[in-house]
Amino acid sequence: METAAHLHALDCQGRLLAAAAEQAGPDAAVPACPGWRVRDLLRHTGVVHRWAAGIVADARTSPRPMGDPPDLDGAALVVWYRAGHRLLVETLAAAPADVDCWTFHPAPSPSPLAFWTRRQAHETAVHRHDAEAARGGTPDTLGTAFAVDGIDELLRGFHARSRSRVRSRGPRVLRVRATDADAVWTVCLSDEPPVTTRTASTPCDTELSGPADELYLALWNRGPVPNVTGDRSLATLWRETSGIV
Repeated sequence: METAAHLHALDCQGRLLAAAAEQAGPDAAVPACPGWRVRDLLRHTGVVHRWAAGIVADARTSPRPMGDPPDLDGAALVVWYRAGHRLLVETLAAAPADVDCWTFHPAPSPSPLAFWTRRQAHETAVHRHDAEAARGGTPDTLGTAFAVDGIDELLRGFHARSRSRVRSRGPRVLRVRATDADAVWTVCLSDEPPVTTRTASTPCDTELSGPADELYLALWNRGPVPNVTGDRSLATLWRETSGIV
């Protein structure tokens, strides 16, 4: 996906998140985040949006603290969230293509601006789903291309970091296959961070497969894996150790 497509997705997903949060109300529980209510979801996502916008706007080349959310609730909190989302979209849209700033995972990306636009599009999409789950009813779909892109960012970005807790005592191989797209990943597990490649040439112990949007949510622990073949313990390992808020 191109940066412009990620920016459009970020804009749409953030608007949907706010609408679902309003409908759910601040006290509604967020099923995928134990202990969280919708107010916690809005505060977290609003802080992340402002944090990311500041890094790009200031062209920071080192990390910065995220800061704390304001002491707001109810309608005022939704207004605050919407303002931070709008600030992020406008900041990314106005940033020079060659802006040099800090990024935090090794997923392939042509530039820091592309990194941040992609990262925030998926950050917001996952939490949009959380808000819609809190509201109830049928969540909006992600779209195959966006879901494939997000799976790639999760596997080759987040879980390539030393912070990933997805480890196994001995070498194991997990395959992830989207059945509605030409997209497959091989995740090599060990006592080191997972190493993921876009290939199916290596035999695997377990394969997770299904439509890309369902796999996306499953890998983010927002839904069940559509299909598991082989050693099901690796699917359990993923569910128990891969959690990222």
